[in-house]
Order: sequence, then C-alpha cells, then structure tokens
Amino acid sequence: MEEERKLLRDVFGGSSESNDDEQPEPPLYHSLSKEASILSAEGVRKLLRDVFGGSSESEDDEQRELPLYQSMSKEASILSISNRNCGWEQIKEINGLWLCKDFLSPEQQSFLLSALENEGWFTEESHNQAMRFGDLPLWAIELSNSIHEVASNNGNESEVADFTMENPDHDDEACILPSHLLWREPFFDQLIANVYQPGEGICAHVDLMRFEDGIAIISLESSCVMHFSLEDGEEVPPRAKLPVYLTPGSLLIMWGDARYRWKHEINRKPGFQVWEGQDIDQKKRTSITLRKLRRTE
Repeated sequence: MEEERKLLRDVFGGSSESNDDEQPEPPLYHSLSKEASILSAEGVRKLLRDVFGGSSESEDDEQRELPLYQSMSKEASILSISNRNCGWEQIKEINGLWLCKDFLSPEQQSFLLSALENEGWFTEESHNQAMRFGDLPLWAIELSNSIHEVASNNGNESEVADFTMENPDHDDEACILPSHLLWREPFFDQLIANVYQPGEGICAHVDLMRFEDGIAIISLESSCVMHFSLEDGEEVPPRAKLPVYLTPGSLLIMWGDARYRWKHEINRKPGFQVWEGQDIDQKKRTSITLRKLRRTE
C-alpha cells in the first residue's frame, strides 16, 4: 500500500510524508459498499495499465512483480502538480470565487476518469451520481492534497499576497482560501461524482448547509458554462447572471460569498451553453466535487 501511495503522490503531487500516515475519519454513513470504495493495490495496477499501457504477456513473473513506481513510465513520474504553476483567475465580481483552468494535465484527467471507472460506480446507464462520506478513496485523498498544494503555494500567480502564512488570522478576500479553511483537518471528507450526458445540467442552487465553507469542483471531459446568480432577495432588481467558463481539467474554488450568497447552475439546454458568441460542442461531462462535512454537536 505504501508503494501505491507513493505512486499516486507522483501522479498528482502530494503533501509531506507526515500526512501520509493520517487516516480519514470513520464514515458517517455508506452509500456504497466498503469494498467498492477502496482502490486496492491490484486496482491501482489495472488503473495504470489502462492509462499508460500494460506490459507484454511474455514478461516473466519477476518483471511483473516490480514495484509500481519502478515499472510505470517516465512520463507518469513527472505529473506532479508541484512541478507546474497553476494560473489562478479571481472572478472579481464574486468574492471567494477562484478558477484554475490548467489544474490537471490531460494525463491526470485520464487517470481520474480511469479511477472513477475502476470504482464501478457508473456501470449502469441509469447511475449518474456517486457519493462518498468520510472514507474517501486513495486517489481522492491525493487529489485533495493536490488542491491544498496549489491553493496554498500558487497565490502569487494572481498577484495575491501569501496571507495564509504571513497573516494567519487575516482572511482577506484576495486569498484563494482563507487560513481557517486551508489548514483545517481533514481538508475534505466528502466526495460527489456526477456524470452528465449532453443536455443534462444542474438547477440553480446553493450547496446544503450540512457542508462547511470551502468547496472544490473539478471538471472533466466536456467544457461548459456555469452561471452564478445572487440568492433571491439579495438584490433588487436582480443582477444579471454571471457566466464562468469551465474547461476540462479546471478547478473551481468557492468560499464565503461565492459559497453562501451566490447560486450556481449549469443549463445545458440549447441556447444556454454559449461562450464568446460560440455554441459549445456539448459532450458527456464528468465532475468531481469535494466538500467538508459540518460537525454536529
């Protein structure tokens, strides 16, 4: 298992070794069986064969038993988030809304899609949503670590001061994530994966209050426009909806006003998915949302 952890850190980039031994909190409840939620050693091997190609059947047993980090391709070993700069864009009209368009490389996107397929959550055509609470799969934990890394280390890309380190008590709107969210434990402990066919989207909503502040959304496969609008009664007359363009591999962070005061929606009906005057070619879209459950007394 340690070798699998090292492998996933190589692919997604990870936090310090001290975090590797920390275990997720016990699940609040299970929507899927425990067996389906854990990415086993063999599952990781199959996942890597799907993404990077497998070895020949003629190889002897000794070669096939090499540690994963030794048998994986050289390209896979350099897919660490920490080796790349994440260009953050602050959506200035909405406090607490940040977009990183190049969060995941194409190889990392393929890795995530294969990880989802390996979980077996969407084997039936009617299954388009899966949730995990508490006991996140290993690949999701490493994904969470990568989000934490880019949120804490790449603020200078958007001319944002490093408030989280120099001013730990100063939660300024210019921070990608304020310190009390960035350094909470665990960073995320709830995952929802959704698969949308062309024409399918989500209605305008604010995420349930059972989740804490600070939400991350990763987009895969198809581009789309997400629209934001103020909660009913926030402004009279209502302000026009604000469009945000989400590309495959992008990361959207919502906290503060963006999380609590602004509704978000994706309307994929004809005429709504338009960016810079051009209709978006809609394909299947997959999203992964990471959140933190609110503790109850």
